[in-house]
Amino acid sequence: MKRHLQSELEKLKKRILSLGTMVEERVRMAIKALEKRDGELAEKIIHADREIDEIEVEIEEECLKIIALHQPVAVDLRFLSAVIKINNDLERIGDEAVNIAQRVSIIAKRPPLQINFDYAVMAEKAEAMLKNSLDALVNLDADLAYKVILADDEVDDLNAEVYDRVKEMIKAQPDRVTYLINLLLIARHFERIADHATNIAEEVIYMIEGVIPRHPSLKA
Repeated sequence: MKRHLQSELEKLKKRILSLGTMVEERVRMAIKALEKRDGELAEKIIHADREIDEIEVEIEEECLKIIALHQPVAVDLRFLSAVIKINNDLERIGDEAVNIAQRVSIIAKRPPLQINFDYAVMAEKAEAMLKNSLDALVNLDADLAYKVILADDEVDDLNAEVYDRVKEMIKAQPDRVTYLINLLLIARHFERIADHATNIAEEVIYMIEGVIPRHPSLKA
C-alpha cells in the first residue's frame, strides 16, 4: 500500500512540474509579446488559457483522490497540501500571463507612447522568481526558496516606481489615460506573478521544514 502511495505521489510531482514548465512558457510568451508589442502573439496566449485551467482541475482532483484512498499522514500529507496550493498559484500565474497579453492586445492597436521605465527589469525579476521557486520544488531546496521570498520586495518597489511614473504622465497627457492605465496594469500583473512565485516558495519551505514562513512560530 505504501509503495503504491509513493508511486502515486511521484506521478503527481511530475504533473505539477509539467504544469510549472507550461506556465513558465506562457510568462515568457507574455514578456515577448510586451517587448515586441505583438498583438498576434498576445491573442495566442489568451486563447490557450483553457489548457492550464483544465490541468489545474485534474491535479487538484488527483490530490483529493490520493488523500481519500490512502489517508496519508506526516510528510506525505504535507506534500499533498503543498501541491494543492502550488497548483492553484501556477494557475493564477497563467491567468496573469493572460492578463498581460490582454493589455498588450489593447496597446498594440494604439500609437506607442514612451514611458520613462524599463519593463524588462521587472519582467526579468518576476520570471526569475518563478523559475527559482520551481527549481526549489524540483530539488527540495529551502535555501533557494528563501531567496525567492527575499526577492519579492524588489518587484514591489519596481511596481511602486511604475505607479509614480504613470501618475505623472497621466497629468501631463490626459488624452492618453487609457493607454497609460494599461501600462500601469501590466506592472501590477508582473507584481502578482512575483507574489504567486513567493507563495510557491513558501509552500516548498513548508513541505521541507514543516514551517510556514509567514508564521514561523507555527509548525506542522
